[in-house]
Amino acid sequence: MTLRVLPYLIAATCGVASGLVSAEERDFQTAKYFWGVQFEELEYRYSNDDEELGAWDGSAYYGSDELKFRWRTKGEYLADDNTLESLENHFLLQTPVSDFFDLKAGVRADTPEDENRTYGVLGIAGLAPYWFEIDADLYISNKGKASTELDLEYELLFTNRLSLSLGLDATVAFSEDRDIGVGKGLSSTELGARLRYDLVDRLFSPYIGIVNERVYGDTRKLAGEDSGEDWFAVVGAQIVF
Repeated sequence: MTLRVLPYLIAATCGVASGLVSAEERDFQTAKYFWGVQFEELEYRYSNDDEELGAWDGSAYYGSDELKFRWRTKGEYLADDNTLESLENHFLLQTPVSDFFDLKAGVRADTPEDENRTYGVLGIAGLAPYWFEIDADLYISNKGKASTELDLEYELLFTNRLSLSLGLDATVAFSEDRDIGVGKGLSSTELGARLRYDLVDRLFSPYIGIVNERVYGDTRKLAGEDSGEDWFAVVGAQIVF
């Protein structure tokens, strides 16, 4: 009797153990909190005025589907002068307000080589109809100056690996801030086109492209520039961890 029962006991024990492993796997797969690091742009730029610089735009996040903490860093480093032309750090809380858009709020700190600024940030980010990625922010500085920034991106897929990324970044200032060289109205735009090839499951995607930077109106006058426009050839990579 004992020998005949023994196989059933072994089978039942294995079944329970298998059920425990599956439950652990399910818990791992549906973990409540997660993290990630991504550099949308990490590139070398060479301008039509023989100016060389490094530029980056990256972020890291930690949180859940309901609430994330995000750190974004963005800047430009002038190789010839060994100086930071711009450096932005955004510290944001982000939560979904619809199936396609997140609301975000926090603080932005600008610490280039010249005048520093701190801003309060309120914005939205998400996917608009026709697959446009939108990132729009309203800033209020510690000097009481208000501005807004709109970042649009569209990706054309030629194959599963080859794509063309088109981007527009526009900044509008509602008041003048002479100390940092920003005039009232449309102050600057950046247009970019980057031909990207995915090497490793969108984790590492090198690219080449062109970028146009332009300043307008009072901002151009404060900068003392005649044309207020620069063109850059770029080479870089998109990296995801």
